[in-house]
Amino acid sequence: MLIKLRGILEFSPEDVTRKHKAQSSWKRVAIIKTDCDLDRYYAWFLSKRFNLEFVKNLRGPHITFINDKMEKDIFEEGSKIWNGKEIDFYIDLEPKSSVAHWWLRVFCPDAEIIREALGLSRDPYYGFHLTLGHVNDKNIEHSRYIINQCKRFNLISSEPTKPLEEYDILDCAK
Repeated sequence: MLIKLRGILEFSPEDVTRKHKAQSSWKRVAIIKTDCDLDRYYAWFLSKRFNLEFVKNLRGPHITFINDKMEKDIFEEGSKIWNGKEIDFYIDLEPKSSVAHWWLRVFCPDAEIIREALGLSRDPYYGFHLTLGHVNDKNIEHSRYIINQCKRFNLISSEPTKPLEEYDILDCAK
């Protein structure tokens, strides 16, 4: 099942880390800001159920849809068109993890169209996602253990992601 939600497009969000500041001269960033608290809920749940503590996301709940090297002029033209506009997106409720990072998969056909209009591929390198958090080095092995147990007891799937059209959708964007 997916949840349909709505967010606001934000081009060139504030640089909040040294890495962001160091890359800001060449990297263009645009996000979908949302007031959805699913990231906080999942982080709380994983902490309570599995004692898995996350480092919080500094930008709050958002979906990064542009995080690429691209021409500044093209990016700024796109910003004039889309910055501040509402956009719908769909969140898959099954958490995913690379061990260090945890997230929820996001579908956003309109963000794919915007990326393509700006000369980028439809899909970003890391895919659209809502970050739940990341674990510090001290908790990596515990995170790996939790993932393996969740897969072992079928709490999370090892199956590939289905296309958007194959999901049931709960519309919360109204």
